Amino acid sequence: WYTDPEFLRLELDRVFLCGWQAVGHIGQVKNPNDFFTGSLGNVQFVICRDGNGKLQALHNVCRHHASLLACGSGQKTCFQCPYHGWTYGLDGTLLKATRISGIKNFNKNDFGLLPIKVATWGPFVLARFDDSSQDTVDDVVGDEWLGSASDLLSRSGINTSLPHICRREYIIECNWKVFCDNYLDGGYHVPYAHGALASGLQLQSYETLTYERVSVQRCESAPAEQEDIDRLGTKATYAFVYPNFMINRYGPWMDTNLAVPLDATRCKVIFDYFLDESLLDDEGFIDRSLKDSEQVQIEDIALCEGVQRGLESPAYGVGRYAPSVEMAMHHFHCLLHANLSG
Repeated sequence: WYTDPEFLRLELDRVFLCGWQAVGHIGQVKNPNDFFTGSLGNVQFVICRDGNGKLQALHNVCRHHASLLACGSGQKTCFQCPYHGWTYGLDGTLLKATRISGIKNFNKNDFGLLPIKVATWGPFVLARFDDSSQDTVDDVVGDEWLGSASDLLSRSGINTSLPHICRREYIIECNWKVFCDNYLDGGYHVPYAHGALASGLQLQSYETLTYERVSVQRCESAPAEQEDIDRLGTKATYAFVYPNFMINRYGPWMDTNLAVPLDATRCKVIFDYFLDESLLDDEGFIDRSLKDSEQVQIEDIALCEGVQRGLESPAYGVGRYAPSVEMAMHHFHCLLHANLSG
């Protein structure tokens, strides 16, 4: 499950390219003509907001000779292929096909970019790669994506549109599930691996709730010095949305982690940080908070890469769950098993 490239191909087909997947946040497509690109397995996509302000998602592949059209992010009024100049509107319509005289039975309407279903929930942009119909209702999407956990997450302030502060990306030498497992162990590893973080949490208060496709871990924070602005607040909520999206709400902060498989033993984890508007000018607090978060990530990366090496060793076969803490991890594995064996 954690080392075989063939297994990852099965996961891409049955897990990632089915149902709603988190792909970004609305701050990336805030204004008309904004766009950003991404990939999931062999699917290349572009998310954009057209000139009328409508959110669009398209396969980022020219219909002429398969060149990728756009890269990175920014603003465009159209997508022009860098290979032969075919040009598309932000809604995918083919606007211009160069040097096509002599082509028989050519209809421009048949060669627009292929659409991807897109929606939003709170500040998150979601895409669905197995359904090309474009009509959708965001409220319904929330129910499909989060199930009965949507109300709890709304009450926890996770659907609040906090200003986006920054993005950080990490390439980690481990299977994407190793990173998710580490997140889902109910705080088991925190006192051993994250000394500074552990001192800010009341780990005896840790609780785990499971829903259809979501698990939520919650923990109360240790009292902070009154003169300090507390990064963690009074309670931290850690929500895992199957298969690979994590939402962390604590104090004035929210951050998200998206674990994207690169191959069987490597993943990219994208961190986005959001902060309450009242603290946007407090550069010292922001810098200290991001430094503390970075320390946790460095510690977790070392753990995950060590686990991956151990999983590849002939000495390891199978472990056991600690039932008092690893409920969310077990829930994750049950969902995977259901998808992959179905």
